[in-house]
Amino acid sequence: MNLAANRIQRRLWTSIVLATLLATSLVVAIALGSVALPFADVLRALAGGELQGFGGDIVRAIRLPRALLAASVGAVLAVCGAYLQGMFRNPLADPSLIGVTAGASVGASAAIMFGGGMLGVVSLGAFAGGLVAVWLVYRVATGVHGTSVATMLLMGIAVKALAVSLTGLMDYFADSANLRRMSLWRMGGLDGATGARALLVLTTLAVLLLSMKSTVRGLNTLLLGESQARHLGVDVERLKSHLIVLVALGVGVSVAVAGSIAFVGLVVPHMIRLCVGPDHRMLVPLSALGGASLLLLADTLARTVIAPTELPVGLVTALIGAPFFVFLLVRHRELIR
Repeated sequence: MNLAANRIQRRLWTSIVLATLLATSLVVAIALGSVALPFADVLRALAGGELQGFGGDIVRAIRLPRALLAASVGAVLAVCGAYLQGMFRNPLADPSLIGVTAGASVGASAAIMFGGGMLGVVSLGAFAGGLVAVWLVYRVATGVHGTSVATMLLMGIAVKALAVSLTGLMDYFADSANLRRMSLWRMGGLDGATGARALLVLTTLAVLLLSMKSTVRGLNTLLLGESQARHLGVDVERLKSHLIVLVALGVGVSVAVAGSIAFVGLVVPHMIRLCVGPDHRMLVPLSALGGASLLLLADTLARTVIAPTELPVGLVTALIGAPFFVFLLVRHRELIR
């Protein structure tokens, strides 16, 4: 009884801490930048009040859309990471494992090199490249006996190797301007944030979270093994197909609007799992809160550390997440074995 009570209390406190962190990160992200804004003005703007003058224009046109985009992209990547780690039953799985990020890199690089580098064209190229890569991985991994997780993993490695070769060839033949654009895109960035892009990713996040009703029970059962899950009534093949479609949609949209942002989908679900356990009913929504907070904080640092110059946010997520991840692994290594 005490064990169950402690588990409930730990989940409650984790939820409160993550929700508070997200709210604080959102306010800080809007307030800080090359032009600092008073926190009181930011809170008034978020509450629906009007800000007069230049500060109001900064919040409405620049800071708020970018903060919403950062939070939604971080949440989507973390949820996709939680889904894939549950499907593969491996805490080292991340959204790039099925080739979607690698395929998106090829599509974006091709759009930059041959399509003129227009932002909308690059986004479409990245999304199309990611979908093609996922389709190829899924097509090869699916046979008469169903979808093989091991084959999917190996095929994902092969697709990533092929994508690295193709992007390397384009890098070799690209001129200096296109080479710089391709390199910056692969590092991830939110400088192209707009209200429409934020709405697109928020809608994708809503789809992922609403899908919990049809996925979390199956994922929890799948932790016992595929054969045990089948005996307990889970349609494993349908669950895998459903998860792959969701992850392809989520990561494809995120990569299309923000470039390649590594580490969020790997580290956040694993950190949340160490805090609240493997139950996906809590793991998925809390991963969304953690991913949103992490990318908000990373983007704030990227914009302010050497302002007015911006660092690529993908580099900052690794710089923030990796040391904390190592700290958690060292502290909880007995629980991981």
